Amino acid sequence: MTRQTLSLTDALHAYVVANGSEPDDLVRDLIAETAAVLPGDAGMQVAPEQAALLTLLTRITGARQAVEIGTFTGLSSIAIARGLADGGRLTCFDVSEEFTSIARRYWRRGGLEDRVELRIGPAAETLAALPAEPHLDLTFIDADKTGYPAYWEAIVPRTRPGGLILVDNVLRHGHVLNPDPGDAGTLAIVEFNRQVLADDRVESMILPIADGLTLARRL
Repeated sequence: MTRQTLSLTDALHAYVVANGSEPDDLVRDLIAETAAVLPGDAGMQVAPEQAALLTLLTRITGARQAVEIGTFTGLSSIAIARGLADGGRLTCFDVSEEFTSIARRYWRRGGLEDRVELRIGPAAETLAALPAEPHLDLTFIDADKTGYPAYWEAIVPRTRPGGLILVDNVLRHGHVLNPDPGDAGTLAIVEFNRQVLADDRVESMILPIADGLTLARRL
């Protein structure tokens, strides 16, 4: 027995995915299209088990008001939108018309258009249009890493007590342990992780799933 999280081989990862909620045709086709059309960027897509977790957490919280910062081709937004309570709404923030055009097609195909709103523009600016009071049930942040501190400060005050904030890529493939990581994204994540740990407005932990996922609950 071990107290450490297992390192996943390709075979063990496939077993994890196969023994969770199985991706349906919509998700499988989106994953395949993203890999075929955007091979150099496909790594930005969340892992299948992350998508399943997003749906589950959205359902557990009974989320009606959700936000996503960084939509890419739409897998995480589909996962969240599918978990929303009746009448729920997901507001997505992204800067790319190209990437999100794929997301829009899959929202239509999945019958999710009525619960997803896309706002194009720098999130540090467009987030300011959200109501200032604590109203968000769930937020997923997966965008430019240097922007994480600003996104966090915009979202935490707008999150209701008990609401969840999820933040992706907080382990940076292990480079957070490098004393001199040499890239702005990793340096930003190291500082961001310290920022979250010191924030007494939330309780938080890092889940070692995919590239690391911060799970924070608003106090």
